[in-house]
Amino acid sequence: KIADSLWAIYASRNYVAAHGAPESPADLAKHPLIGFEETMTRHRAVTWLREVAPGATYAARNTSVLGLVYAANAGAGLAPLPMALGDAEPDLVRVFGPVPELTRPWRILAHPDQRHAPGVEAFFAFILGETEALRPILSG
Repeated sequence: KIADSLWAIYASRNYVAAHGAPESPADLAKHPLIGFEETMTRHRAVTWLREVAPGATYAARNTSVLGLVYAANAGAGLAPLPMALGDAEPDLVRVFGPVPELTRPWRILAHPDQRHAPGVEAFFAFILGETEALRPILSG
């Protein structure tokens, strides 16, 4: 494990100025949401939104995280996003989070047969040496 993938809820600055921001997950159903398409029902963001905002209206759905970023930037509503992406967008505001239920670890894996190959070992050593520098990029 080299870092955690932290997620939060974001909206555009214009959206927040016009509609306000939720203060907690309980307020999400009062806002249009931006989420993943139903084909991604097993994604943790889909499951979590279904649990905390079962009656919410969706303004947009997408199959990619970047699609969620674009829709949020356009002011369509509130979107769960990795903090590494959401915090990097100048027109987005983190309205709350990180959301613990959406956190997952970043891990580097290698097949056991390749773990001790010189190139793999060198890559692992490099990444482990740069973990502190990479953590803000990976976690937000």
